[in-house]
Amino acid sequence: MLNPLIPPQSPFSANAMPDYPDLTVLPHAYGQPHSRGRLRATPEDFQVREELDFAPDGTGEHVWLWVRKRGANTDWVARQLARRAGVPPGAVSYAGLKDRHAVTEQWFSVHLPGKADPDWSTDPDSDFAVLEAARHSRKLRRGALRGNAFRIVVRELDGDPAELAARFERIAATGVPNYFGEQRFGREGGNLERAAAMFEGREKVRDRQQRGLYLSAARSALFNAVLARRVVEGSWNQALPGEVLMLAGSHSIFTMEEADDTIRQRIAAFDLHPTGPLWGVGDLSSTGAARELETAVATMLPRFCDGLAAAGLKQERRALRLMVQDATLEWPEPGVAVLGFRLPAGAYATTVLREWIESDIDPAR
Repeated sequence: MLNPLIPPQSPFSANAMPDYPDLTVLPHAYGQPHSRGRLRATPEDFQVREELDFAPDGTGEHVWLWVRKRGANTDWVARQLARRAGVPPGAVSYAGLKDRHAVTEQWFSVHLPGKADPDWSTDPDSDFAVLEAARHSRKLRRGALRGNAFRIVVRELDGDPAELAARFERIAATGVPNYFGEQRFGREGGNLERAAAMFEGREKVRDRQQRGLYLSAARSALFNAVLARRVVEGSWNQALPGEVLMLAGSHSIFTMEEADDTIRQRIAAFDLHPTGPLWGVGDLSSTGAARELETAVATMLPRFCDGLAAAGLKQERRALRLMVQDATLEWPEPGVAVLGFRLPAGAYATTVLREWIESDIDPAR
């Protein structure tokens, strides 16, 4: 199925990519992987643990719950917690969505002013369990997390272990393109198609959460398109003239007209990262060659650019390069690998895995 967002004359180099039919087929930084493997044979094969920079302070009108879920949607768990507490769904919040086809641990907060804690225990066969409860003075807000730790089992690997180990070592040492994962776009790009229909007035979306999903999908598609072009051109981890650079470990950015030796050294040391646009209203903060590239890609996707601007989203930036922290690789038995690593908030484990092996990943998971 041709992706409706990428016309046959794509924003990528016509010589390198004359036809770009699917946003899920994004260029690799280190060449096409030679090995294949099976992901998510069971939920236990994909484990995620949320990491925050702080902990509940012990008092307040918000109850924070440390929850383990298996094969369950984060928003569904939030609704179950609201029902158990006898509060509206809006009284329950969480820092971020976690994979459904996985075993994940994360915090939820429930607003219970002047109320005693309900019984948080669940049936042993339930898809989730409350492992810890503590009071806190504030609610848990979206995006208020440092990152996530992953433990991933890959089965039925058909490649050479030495080559796979070398490729993983390179990924851990130099990072990967920071693509938004397929999950962002829904099954077969459904969120993108709905976004296009919403922008063109063919579909009215009244549900705030659904509208947010479609806006995020459109914004992510534009970012991926810019990043993909820079991967093709070999500049995803280098500074172009007019680059907007982001300080590692923060969202602090600045625009640089020309890279000097100091800037190049800091990029090589992973202290600074080139960025791409998260589209919205207003002017791009890039200039020069960086802005020309971003504008060239954007002009190929005008309905998304116009729709995001009309929706009032602000122009923001996202790092083009994703660094993998605390990476480990184990081989418990032939054909089975166990990967461990940590990623910052907003990054996708599947983005790391796609640079390592070929696999069939259901975007809806």
